[in-house]
Amino acid sequence: MSRLEPALARRLDRLARGAHAFHRWSHHPLCQRYAGEVVPLGRRTRVCRGCALLSAGALGGLALGLGVPGLAGLVAGWPAALGALLALAALCAAGLAPRHGAPLPKALTRLLPMGAAVALAVAGLRAATPAGLGLALGAAALVGGGAAYYRRRGPDRRACSGCPQVPAGPRCDGLRPIARRERAFQRLAGRLIAAARR
Repeated sequence: MSRLEPALARRLDRLARGAHAFHRWSHHPLCQRYAGEVVPLGRRTRVCRGCALLSAGALGGLALGLGVPGLAGLVAGWPAALGALLALAALCAAGLAPRHGAPLPKALTRLLPMGAAVALAVAGLRAATPAGLGLALGAAALVGGGAAYYRRRGPDRRACSGCPQVPAGPRCDGLRPIARRERAFQRLAGRLIAAARR
């Protein structure tokens, strides 16, 4: 099998990034039913609202953990560290629990747990005590475990359940623009590779 020239490979990488830039961070179909789940950034790029809130929570928690001097002293002992870890575990469990009715606001299920986890982890590290380090490790384990559970459970697709375009396929308004970009990229990439091999 012949390898692509480095210049062509770089060009194909740039084209692929451009083709997928508008939906790369959205994680959702781009239809009206999911409009509340994505945040448009400019005309072309969309970001998943849950991921944006997780990032904002992490930044806010970092600022809180570094900016509140008494927080490290508060979690320096075992009773406070264990209490904080149990409260964080309850907050994470509530955010990850399956919902049969209306979903909870993502500020409560993404922003608040991530902000609390990062703030407690930073405060625990700043305390530099065994209890503080245990709190930091526990907070990191809760975030990692929550991410693994969410990945295994998969996203909430209730918006698709009543859609007349189910199953999601070529007719789906949310996937059609993604598939169109993918096909256009594949055609262009095929032409460029064929031209390079002549």
